[in-house]
Amino acid sequence: MAHILVIEDDPATADHIVASLQAHGHVTTHVADGDLGLERATREPFDAATLDRMLPGRDGLSVVAALRARRIALPVLMISALGDVDERIAGLRAGGDDYLVKPFAPEEMAMRIEVLLRRREDPANAATLQVGDLVVDLIRREITVAGQPVRLLHMEFRLLEFLVRHAGDTLSRRIIFEQVWGYYFDPGANLINVHIARLRKKLDRPGRPSAIVTVKGEGYRFDAD
Repeated sequence: MAHILVIEDDPATADHIVASLQAHGHVTTHVADGDLGLERATREPFDAATLDRMLPGRDGLSVVAALRARRIALPVLMISALGDVDERIAGLRAGGDDYLVKPFAPEEMAMRIEVLLRRREDPANAATLQVGDLVVDLIRREITVAGQPVRLLHMEFRLLEFLVRHAGDTLSRRIIFEQVWGYYFDPGANLINVHIARLRKKLDRPGRPSAIVTVKGEGYRFDAD
């Protein structure tokens, strides 16, 4: 049983979300505006949250961005009628962990919450990840290389975490896109290239090969050496 914060201003949608989550054995708390949602998420120990994109007061992007700025790692499923690729990217880039487009099946919503909860509870999710002199602090969401802090944007951090968790493995662009950005692979998307280039610029050191290796025709690999 988990305690889920439901931040949704539409009464009918909120009722569907609450009913589905409760049918799966969860406890829910519902609030109808962004300011109150941020306040509750900041001061109470929820296990996950559903977050509407368009809200009175703070909108969903502002709420999740504020949570991440305060280093609150609450898993957030963003829910919105705004379903084009740019909107989904904006929601995930702001700090959302997953993005569901309205109208949606309540059962799918509940399953997506279950996935977020499993990720949080997985014993493999240690507090820190380390490869060589790179340390990823998953609680503080901080990176150090040889003891020096490296500042990453939210999606850069997510991408690096995924690469480090699978250090030594060659990961296809499709797998990276779907696991990090959270929706189906778009072969025309340039997001991976842009974020890999940014990570290399921030992590690579003069005179040493990049830890993020391009495997021609296959994808990318984070070298454990």
